[in-house]
Amino acid sequence: MTLLFKTTEETEQYGGTLFKSLGDSRLVFLTGDLGAGKTTLVRGVLRSLGYQGIVKSPTYTLVEEYTAGGVRIVHFDLYRVKDPEELEWIGIRDYLQQEAYCFIEWPEMGFGYLPKPDCNFQLWSGEAGHSLELLE
Repeated sequence: MTLLFKTTEETEQYGGTLFKSLGDSRLVFLTGDLGAGKTTLVRGVLRSLGYQGIVKSPTYTLVEEYTAGGVRIVHFDLYRVKDPEELEWIGIRDYLQQEAYCFIEWPEMGFGYLPKPDCNFQLWSGEAGHSLELLE
């Protein structure tokens, strides 16, 4: 099933719906080109939990941590990772073992190093807006 969002606001709003549907799924992969709405979706998750601060893509920092509504969210962006072994340097194993929801953008950059996700989403951006599909 593919969902279509005509605006960025709709994509962000869906983040709250997505979060409620995750249940115990704590490792979420977000795959898609630049501008596909990956960070917007994570921002929506955080907004649904009451977070009002800035939510930006951790493209340069690789990881951003948030606490909102008593929930810990860890947001990764692996776009700039050249070798999956770099994930060890940022302590990704420690993050993944914590009681937190981990959203990983560009998970293909950690192929062979990252564990299998609980949920894997593909996002696209086009003239009609953003679309999201749950992958197997």
